[in-house]
Amino acid sequence: MVSTPMRRATSLLFTTASEPLLDLRISLSACSTAPSTALPSMSRSLRLSRAPTSPSLLYAGALKLESRLMEVKLIYAQAPESAVGVKRPGYRNVVALGFVSFFTDMSTEMILGVLPVYLVEELGATRAVLGVIEGLAELSNYVFRMISGAISDKVGRRKPFVFAGYLISSVAKPLFAAATSWLDALAVRVMDRVGKGVRTSPRDALISQSIREEEAGKAFGIHRTLDQLGAVLGPLLAFALIPLVGVRMVFVASFIPALAALAVLAALVVEVRTPPRESRPLEGLGRVMRGRFLHLLLALAIFNLGAYNFSFVLVRAREMGVAVLAAPLIYMLLNLTHTAMGMPSGLLADRVGREKTLLLSMIVFAATSLMLAYLTGGWAYGVAIALAFGAFQGIYDTVSRAVVPRYVPEELRGTAYGAYYLVVGASMLAGMTIIGELWDSLGRVVAFTYSACLALASAALLYATVIRSSS
Repeated sequence: MVSTPMRRATSLLFTTASEPLLDLRISLSACSTAPSTALPSMSRSLRLSRAPTSPSLLYAGALKLESRLMEVKLIYAQAPESAVGVKRPGYRNVVALGFVSFFTDMSTEMILGVLPVYLVEELGATRAVLGVIEGLAELSNYVFRMISGAISDKVGRRKPFVFAGYLISSVAKPLFAAATSWLDALAVRVMDRVGKGVRTSPRDALISQSIREEEAGKAFGIHRTLDQLGAVLGPLLAFALIPLVGVRMVFVASFIPALAALAVLAALVVEVRTPPRESRPLEGLGRVMRGRFLHLLLALAIFNLGAYNFSFVLVRAREMGVAVLAAPLIYMLLNLTHTAMGMPSGLLADRVGREKTLLLSMIVFAATSLMLAYLTGGWAYGVAIALAFGAFQGIYDTVSRAVVPRYVPEELRGTAYGAYYLVVGASMLAGMTIIGELWDSLGRVVAFTYSACLALASAALLYATVIRSSS
């Protein structure tokens, strides 16, 4: 049964086509796409099959056609998704991708809870080198997010890129067991992050296309929560295995949950196809890099020039008396807080606004940086810092992704996510390198006070250029 808005649109089109002035033919295949993409396709499909006999008839016909198309556009804009044939997998895809991330994060976090201390204490890396390793790894991650997002837009498919990315990371992580220097570890870390980069933009686009735009905060919150449940279990497994098999064999064992993730992805995740775009992979970049989205990226770039990741938190916890074998437990607490914040952050973003919730995460990060700079004492302070950093990550990682869909059309979301991650990655490389060098040369107080100042500056810019301008 065709819905009322669709019957009205069809009636208008055929009324126009039946008039003697112009014989119009229109492809209704656009009805299988979203309203935002249907109208350009509809307009392109209009063609003249019998030319008017005079200029006056041509002019009159053009005015009549323009009037009819404006009515059709209004009808399409008001039509529900069911009226235009949009079929989304819904939360089935969101949950399936959540379980893929659950097993992948279990694998990844088995090693990340001990990797920073392993790099510094066994492979001889300084804090500055640690910053370079993590910065280069994340930059590689974000560059490939940009590339894979744009190419997935071009071919109109997401799942093959998601699978390839998870496969690369699954193969890479066990290779940490063979590292004999921090340069070896750098190569493996970059390979692992390349895999993450290949999969992330297409995966985020697939999540956003599986549900309605207004549900994006909730959907990313569900995905983040399942993702972080794996991140909680991974360090627990590492804590249990290290006394039995040693750190290097934990790296090897990380392949088992990674294999489970690949099986879930292959069997349960449904592709959401979009029409292939006949263009160069990055041609759509100019269409997304404008307006408030550009202001958002500027604020995030400033923020990440002072950003650091969990590695710095774990190294500081080690300085505060946390034992090497207990490092995975500190990391687990960090991830547990991260997990607990995922769903509430998504719901809060949908209720009060994603940009405002993102601003909150920047303020929490500034507070965490001040704790790192000025708190001294025993291991309990290290735990408190880890909990604060986990709260920041839980809010930021959920909301910073969920804010993207409202600024760009659906068919360019992969490119938009790629642009977002490229800006974040480049600034994060610079930021972590600067913080590591400041910590080595001038001390942690200078390093983390610098981080806090940039976080507050970026929050102010976000409020002034994005939040206030939209209210």
